[in-house]
Amino acid sequence: MKISPNMKKLLLLAGILVSLTAANVVFGQATGVINYEIKINMHRNIPAERESMKAMIPEFRTLKQQLFFNAEETLYKPVIEDEEESFTASGGGMRMTFRMPGQEIYLNQNSRVTLAKQDVMGKIYLIEDSIKMAPWKFGTQTKTIANYECRMAYYTQTDTIKIADREPIIRTQEITAWYTDKIRPFVGPERFNTLPGAVLAVDINNGERVIIAKTIEARELKKNELKAPSGGTKVTQAEFRKIMEEQMKQMGGRQMMIRN
Repeated sequence: MKISPNMKKLLLLAGILVSLTAANVVFGQATGVINYEIKINMHRNIPAERESMKAMIPEFRTLKQQLFFNAEETLYKPVIEDEEESFTASGGGMRMTFRMPGQEIYLNQNSRVTLAKQDVMGKIYLIEDSIKMAPWKFGTQTKTIANYECRMAYYTQTDTIKIADREPIIRTQEITAWYTDKIRPFVGPERFNTLPGAVLAVDINNGERVIIAKTIEARELKKNELKAPSGGTKVTQAEFRKIMEEQMKQMGGRQMMIRN
């Protein structure tokens, strides 16, 4: 049977629509904003010999972050209202102030490049690195987060903590993440962005630090909501590690964390 030109056009259009529908099912929402809350247990790593410090600081600190994403890029940054946080310590009237590091993390999926803007002692650095695939393992459990059904993934990470003129300390972190395939792949907070969907929650060391999505806005982004960080000294990840080691030595050998 001979197919007319109009019929060919209709079949072609139907094929395109089917392909687009399948892409939306597979890859999910491609643009929007995820609003995260980060809860940090500040007492967890206080050593026994400094137990008295627990009376001076609250057990938990809560922060807010936003993740902007489109089909190719993501930008993870602090909410401005949380840039500075202060409180009065118990018993002595002493006031302590915590300031957000102000780090922004940009990722370009096409170029496989990440760019982190970091403030160190008042100096701004732009740290360029490549996307690192985490050794994720997949569980069978599911959980609903911000109205999205999520699957579990997990892995163990080993960090080296360097202290000037001392033996390095090896630290192990147990990381559990929950991700949804209803939002496009490789979206997530911090470095947790290499799963086949959007990461909506991360638990580090069973409650030591918890990141969880509170709301998700599926929408087109406004102008300048997502753009690569600029300004500051551009360095590689290896160069930034050396800079931090020098900073720690000048500060008397306080500890720092270097990821392997």
